[in-house]
Amino acid sequence: MKSIPIVYSSQYSADLQGHVFPIEKYRLTVERLEAEGILGDVHEPEPATREQLELVHTPEYLDDLAAARWTPRTASSEMALTPEIYRAFVLGAGGSIRAARLALEGRGPAMNVGGGLHHAFADHAEGFCYINDVALAVRAMLSEGRLERVAVIDCDLHQGNGTAVIFADDANVFTFSIHEEHLYPVKQKSDLDVGLPSFAGDDVYLPPLRKYVPAILDEHRPEFVAYVAGADPYAGDQLGTLQLSLEGLIERDRLVLGSCRERGIPAAILLAGGYAARTEDTVTIHVNTYKVAAGLL
Repeated sequence: MKSIPIVYSSQYSADLQGHVFPIEKYRLTVERLEAEGILGDVHEPEPATREQLELVHTPEYLDDLAAARWTPRTASSEMALTPEIYRAFVLGAGGSIRAARLALEGRGPAMNVGGGLHHAFADHAEGFCYINDVALAVRAMLSEGRLERVAVIDCDLHQGNGTAVIFADDANVFTFSIHEEHLYPVKQKSDLDVGLPSFAGDDVYLPPLRKYVPAILDEHRPEFVAYVAGADPYAGDQLGTLQLSLEGLIERDRLVLGSCRERGIPAAILLAGGYAARTEDTVTIHVNTYKVAAGLL
């Protein structure tokens, strides 16, 4: 059986009070992998520590989060804030750190069944995101001296605006985002942005990915890739209109993960967004990402 290590906890779940984010997709993804007999080693995450959180976020903002306090710093999340939600997000952030460590230890891909919350800024929440676990995992690995050069390959529907700003002055981290241009959020400057038109489809989406991902890996020579593998470019997604097919999303994953594999670059996969009208479609996309990473597709 082919498999890759995954990081997951049942405590990733929280009552989001009717929010559009389908948090149950975490549990359903693991259940689907188990039902198909391809679930790899499951690693329980530890919550990100305050010291780790401060690698990315300001103390004032973290104080608001820890107290589940509604302030201008937290209210911009567009999501409820409760102690349960805070704990789930801190645990998910710890999961991204754990996935990064597993990838580096195994010189291959590892998946956090969660994470990819790329809209959070250092000092405030945005776009359903309280903690930028993408930046946190990268900063944790850099601060531990595990590596010097990193690339963030962000293929979510939405631009990774928080990540772009957090690493704007960091020459050790190359940020790439391919996204729907005329859509949330207000765009920030990544090292390389590819803003695509609405209704792009597979034929418009895949060529720039084929062009830029290998070039980024060859020119910037990252020792680690954080792959933000959002399911929301999908044609059935409710929040955008990039209109990728399931096969197009599989090809996206092959391009990113295959390019890393060919160069021996370890990658941590973070699941990010996915708002299909049928949650099982979002789960299928995440399961397919796992299968590509494991060499099953």
